[in-house]
Amino acid sequence: MEEFSLRTLLAVFEEMFGAWLFWALVAVAVVFTLAWLYVLIRDRSLSFRKYLVAQISMPFGAVAAVAFVLWVTNSRLRDIGGPIDWLVLLGVAALGAVGLSIVVYVLQSLGRGAPPSQS
Repeated sequence: MEEFSLRTLLAVFEEMFGAWLFWALVAVAVVFTLAWLYVLIRDRSLSFRKYLVAQISMPFGAVAAVAFVLWVTNSRLRDIGGPIDWLVLLGVAALGAVGLSIVVYVLQSLGRGAPPSQS
């Protein structure tokens, strides 16, 4: 690979996950990101109680993301070789942790409804 571009990166991810699964994951990420922005605008503040519960869920998201990637790619932890493999695995774990925390925060906020007005 002589040239690194967004098109190359998308091709690699489509090859790893399959086109349908990859674009489905992108769509889910976009939906939850927009829902999170909606909740923040609607509530006009960040609820620290919901944020704490969301942070508690982060280790589960990290483990689930790593397990999912290892399952989809038919790999095992013993297949991890050089430093770049570990960095990619740490990146996957970080994205899984942040992703699950956003999902948990959004589900809590949408489940409880809007907070009462402070007029």
